[in-house]
Amino acid sequence: MTNKSISTIRESIVIFFAGLWLVIRIILEYFGFISDGNDRTTGIKDLRDEYKKANYK
Repeated sequence: MTNKSISTIRESIVIFFAGLWLVIRIILEYFGFISDGNDRTTGIKDLRDEYKKANYK
């Protein structure tokens, strides 16, 4: 393989793992395991509170 194709594969893997990390962070924030201290702009905390208020059964 050429250097260009190796570089392209490496960049693709980096982008894949960055996207995977983003999805994992969103899930962890939604369930309240982590917080970046910026809940007001993401709306995650509001969604969690609304779900608790609705008291679905």
